Amino acid sequence: MTIPIIDGLSALADRFDGLILDLWGVIHDGVEAYAGAREALVAIRAAGKRTLLLSNAPRRSDALVAQLDKMGIGRELYDFVLSSGEAVHLELKNRTDPFYAVLGRKLYHLGPDRDRNVYDGLDYRPVPLDQADFILNTGPVELTETISDYQALLAEGVGRGLPMVCANPDHVVIRQGARIMCAGELASRYAELGGLVSTRGKPDPAIYGQVSSILGAPKDRILAVGDALHTDIRGANGAGIGAIFVTQGIHAEELGIRPGAIPDASRLDEVVARHGDRPLAALPTLYW
Repeated sequence: MTIPIIDGLSALADRFDGLILDLWGVIHDGVEAYAGAREALVAIRAAGKRTLLLSNAPRRSDALVAQLDKMGIGRELYDFVLSSGEAVHLELKNRTDPFYAVLGRKLYHLGPDRDRNVYDGLDYRPVPLDQADFILNTGPVELTETISDYQALLAEGVGRGLPMVCANPDHVVIRQGARIMCAGELASRYAELGGLVSTRGKPDPAIYGQVSSILGAPKDRILAVGDALHTDIRGANGAGIGAIFVTQGIHAEELGIRPGAIPDASRLDEVVARHGDRPLAALPTLYW
């Protein structure tokens, strides 16, 4: 069945009251907002649709608000924001989930210092790996690093039987045209080596449990918009939420297009079928 390519979200406006919008690959490229993204958010608000920015970012939500503000996407343009880093922060704080309830208080932070707010202010102490009770994975320290740079560290963690908390399920993002490894890739390799991993974020069903109540709309009146088939679209499918696939993000090379270009319909169908996560429609970039 052919995936329809729509000109803008307004084509489906009568189907939804609330929108879940991904950030990286939909609203910005990690450095700059995409052309037209701000205008799309203005139009969405004018149409009376409520918005939740849901991101697999390994830092707390207020850091995303500050980042968006610098890109010209002001706080008045969207209703709510939730990150995977915020979800992990809450799990570490509340310790109601059985996985988190038994964690020790000494953590090894695998990631850059800018992600420290995931655990700052909580009763945890960062320590070297050989003293840690668990690993908090927020991604590679340097943007140019690959999985091979972390192979020895991951093997040591598995050998010590350390559980891993992953604050970003994404495997890769596109930052101004360059592919950047994310925490999800490290977590996947850790699991392959035999390590125990917990993630929070798309496509984990746990993070969608809050979406309907936050937006004040039933799931059949919510539409998710994202660029990653294996997280954004899969997560929405699993939660019973309709999804729109933005093609300018991480699958652009696979689709054979430059960001913002309209993909070939047959190639789009092939890519979607290959991944197995089916959207309602495809959208070249965020337009109303």
